[in-house]
Amino acid sequence: MTKEALRKIYKAKRKELDGHDRLRMDDLMLIQFQQFDFSSIHTLLTYWPMHAQAEPNTHLFSGYLRHMVPGLRIAYPVADQEACTMTAHLIHEETVYKVNQWGITEPSDTSPLPPSDIDLIFVPMLVCDVNGYRVGYGKGFYDRYLQQCRTDVVAIGFSYFDPIPLISDTHEFDVPLNYCITPNEVYEF
Repeated sequence: MTKEALRKIYKAKRKELDGHDRLRMDDLMLIQFQQFDFSSIHTLLTYWPMHAQAEPNTHLFSGYLRHMVPGLRIAYPVADQEACTMTAHLIHEETVYKVNQWGITEPSDTSPLPPSDIDLIFVPMLVCDVNGYRVGYGKGFYDRYLQQCRTDVVAIGFSYFDPIPLISDTHEFDVPLNYCITPNEVYEF
């Protein structure tokens, strides 16, 4: 199936999930996430979950990681809408956030980090296939960014749904995930 068709299907499937079910599944994904070895992680690029899109609660996972990794540096993406690119911006206790035109919460008044500084990236997704290729929101921001990162950067997607057999229209610039965490399993690619 194509990304466009899958995007429609999985946006609808995710929004059909009851809020209590999503909370339960977020907790189950946190349990799966806790199985990882984080000893080589110093800098995380995460994203603010969009409630309107019924995204998994990434704050749970980054909060756990902050507790487990003393001195963890956390960054959030800032998008350049015209260029369809993004940069990672380090946050701190006093960081002020704003919501952009797409409803994405971003830090403001922060400086970008080089992509080579990132050790772990939480990548937004709707669904992925058994090869680790994912369906996002269709603009390619994360694929472009991942191409700039070190080859050993770890890309994790969180999904309420198990991987599908195949996304039929992947492109050479698509970057697969290393892991997809679902409520019941961790998939490694």
